[in-house]
Amino acid sequence: MTLWIFFALLTAAAALSILVPLRRSAVTGLAAGDAAAAEAVYKAQLDELDKDLARGVIDETGAKAARIEIARRLIALRRDGGLSAGRQDVPGSYGGSREKIVMVLAILAVPAAALGIYMAAGSPSYPDQPLSARLNTPVETLPVNQMVARVEQHLAQNPSDGRGWEVLAPVYLSLGRPEDSARAFGNAIRLNGSREELESGLGEALVVAARGVVTADAKAAFERAVALSPDAVKPRFFLAMAYGQEGRKDEAVKAWMQLLAGADENEPWVPVARQELAAVQGQVPPAAMSGPTADDVKAASEMSAEDRQSMIQSMVDGLQERLDRSGGSVEEWERLLRSQIILGAKEAAQETLGKARQAMGADQSALARFDELEKELGLAR
Repeated sequence: MTLWIFFALLTAAAALSILVPLRRSAVTGLAAGDAAAAEAVYKAQLDELDKDLARGVIDETGAKAARIEIARRLIALRRDGGLSAGRQDVPGSYGGSREKIVMVLAILAVPAAALGIYMAAGSPSYPDQPLSARLNTPVETLPVNQMVARVEQHLAQNPSDGRGWEVLAPVYLSLGRPEDSARAFGNAIRLNGSREELESGLGEALVVAARGVVTADAKAAFERAVALSPDAVKPRFFLAMAYGQEGRKDEAVKAWMQLLAGADENEPWVPVARQELAAVQGQVPPAAMSGPTADDVKAASEMSAEDRQSMIQSMVDGLQERLDRSGGSVEEWERLLRSQIILGAKEAAQETLGKARQAMGADQSALARFDELEKELGLAR
């Protein structure tokens, strides 16, 4: 019922927007038969038309058409002695046939047409779907963005719900919102206490937000995670990376070797760990350990959402850092390019391609391979 009342009010407003100007014209208009006054009105309209044209309110084509219409009315006024024009064409007269037609259209035709269109194309019987009702539908039927909206709405009303923050934090990270993820992990730790998976998640989110750099806050989170669970892989992996980034070679070598000791070679993080170990030892790793392949990235995509993004990015960042620092083979540059394309980092891949060409110098076979990759990967600018 409320909807129909709203439609009725809109219809009334639309009709009044047409009828009120007509009625005002009737009150302030010229008396029928007053030809001299009508002529003065038409001349005033011509003057206003010239002013509008000078101000740019109307273009030359519109002005020309208006002049022709005003001239036609002046001719009719003078020819008929003002009688015909005074009754039908003089601006301000009320009750002429055209005005009556406009009134009928405003009062009857417009609402009828609008109603007919709505009944044919609209859904008058469809129930309302307010946001609150949509958010109350079963979680499994919601797309991710609506699920996140539901949890955010709940947490806005219940900010002390630590479990809610735990649920939301990894989702934020998988959606590419690392800052929000770090904030959510921090709230979960504050409310539910420190646990290895929460501290590791916080550190991971901070690393992703810093584009692969293990910041001081991230390192502190990983250290707390290792203190809680000494055998956890994720925090130990990032701590080893941190030592390497800080130039603490001996500690980095020890951390990587401890991490790799007894590790399953099928784990997706093992190749990059070996590559990082070789890099901090100052060795050029063999081709099989020179960086992430497309298969490595694909295998990593099968990991849990909260592990996948930072692990793949770490693999790619490690290879890129080494190639930028000391160069590498054509195959290594190609692996980096393909990995960046898999990650959707096209602009980064274009920049890498430029560095690769510069690093290869006058090696024509390498440059020819890079030209082929540019076409194959769609990197042409």
